[in-house]
Order: sequence, then C-alpha cells, then structure tokens
Amino acid sequence: MPTAQKAQVIAETRDDFERAKAAVLADYRGLTVHQMGQLRRKLAERGVVLKVIKNTLIKRAADEAGVEGLDPYLSGPTAVAFSYDDPVVAAKLMAEAIREFRRMEIKAGVLGKSAFDAKAVRSLADLPSREVLLGKLAGTLNAPIQQLAWVLNAPLSNLARALDQVRLQKEASI
Repeated sequence: MPTAQKAQVIAETRDDFERAKAAVLADYRGLTVHQMGQLRRKLAERGVVLKVIKNTLIKRAADEAGVEGLDPYLSGPTAVAFSYDDPVVAAKLMAEAIREFRRMEIKAGVLGKSAFDAKAVRSLADLPSREVLLGKLAGTLNAPIQQLAWVLNAPLSNLARALDQVRLQKEASI
C-alpha cells in the first residue's frame, strides 16, 4: 500500500495524464541542476510542466488514467513533460533541449491514451506549427477558387484586348 505522499503523487500524475493533450518522457541523466532549471523555465514559458517522477508511480498513475503501452519505457530516471494546450509543443521543446544540452534522451510519448516510441516523438516534433499547417490548408482550399476565377476572367480579358486592338487599328487608319 502506498504512503499518503506517494498516493498524492499518483493522483496528481493521473490527473496530469488525463488533462494533458500530450506528454513526453525523457531520460535526464547528465543534466546539471542549472540546466534542469533552464529547461523547466523554457517549458513553463510555453505552458508545459516538467516533473521528475518515480517510474513505479508513473506506471500506477498511467494505469489509473487508462494510458496503454507505457510499461516498456519506464526504466532509469524519468522526467515527464505535460503539455495541456498544444500536443506538439512538448515534443518540439524537448527535441530542442536535446539538441542544446546533448545529454537528454527521449524515451516515449503519450498522445491521448496511447504511448508511442521516441522515433514517433521526434516525428511529432518535426511537424510544422499549427499556424503553418492552417495556412497551408487555407492555401490548398483557396487554389481551386482562384483558378476558377482566372478561367472565368480570361474570355473577358481576351475580349477587352481584341476591342483595344480594333480601336488602335481604327485610330491608325484615320
């Protein structure tokens, strides 16, 4: 039976898994206290919370939250970055931290109720931002309308050019 303190950590972590749109698990071995503080501040600026939690407590909390497939990734020291607003931001920021500090390693990620491996987290981190994706979608949806407008406008433009040529010929003959 867990102690009251452990039960509280399990309950908080379960709530984090339920509320978060995404979570990224990482091995933080080799980071200094200063670097860990920098990472926490950088993540907090973007609405991501970083917690260092024992693997057994993460496992219990994930099981209670209904997260499946996380067990193989729970070994060694684990820090969990919970993203409550944007599912991609935690993966992006953790990938940046790995490039900056070169001492961390992504273990896994959680999206919804499913866990996935580090390769999938890196793929998620490589996605363009939401704004860029929305812009591309808007451009894709707008392209057929622009082409239709151009096609419908072409005969009028040709008629206007032909009438202008007739006018120029009549002016030249006078």
